[in-house]
Amino acid sequence: MLPKHKYLLTYRYSELIHDGTVQFCSLFLNDWKYKRTVEQMTQAARSGKQNIVEGVGQSATSKGGEIKLLGVAKASIEELICDFEDFLRQRNLIIWSKTDPRILNFRQLGFNLSNLSNLSHLGDLKKKLSLPNESEEAANLLLTFCHLATYLLDRQIKVAEDKFIKTGGYSENLLKKRLSYKLHK
Repeated sequence: MLPKHKYLLTYRYSELIHDGTVQFCSLFLNDWKYKRTVEQMTQAARSGKQNIVEGVGQSATSKGGEIKLLGVAKASIEELICDFEDFLRQRNLIIWSKTDPRILNFRQLGFNLSNLSNLSHLGDLKKKLSLPNESEEAANLLLTFCHLATYLLDRQIKVAEDKFIKTGGYSENLLKKRLSYKLHK
């Protein structure tokens, strides 16, 4: 059985984004003058992934903590979106429209790479992301994955909020059990 977060599509996309961002920076931002940008981008990508892990880890005892950390994950990936958009804009490259057929191909690639069937028995993705050699194409690929991840995180946060509203939080439910115990004692 894999850790709970490995089953989440948001986590699997964030893992692709993190690995892809590291590759991207190595390929296209390898000059010393981009050192700070590289640090910021790789940290934002890592933060997106790690906050999903931490949030899901808290879900049993703190729904509020889970929601907060998923929000931090989403914000980190949104920061990364701005970095990729800056990269393209500053080099007079094009941010492809979401209706561009190449973006639809990227979405399919993301679906294939993030599919549960692509997980090994250790929970690692068997098929790895290989970035295109052209910086415009690579940045647009990662932008597509980032947009998909933030959309999915929005949905995951909404589900967590709805569950919290309907069932309450851990402390609240523990108090109810305590009061019921005292009443029936």
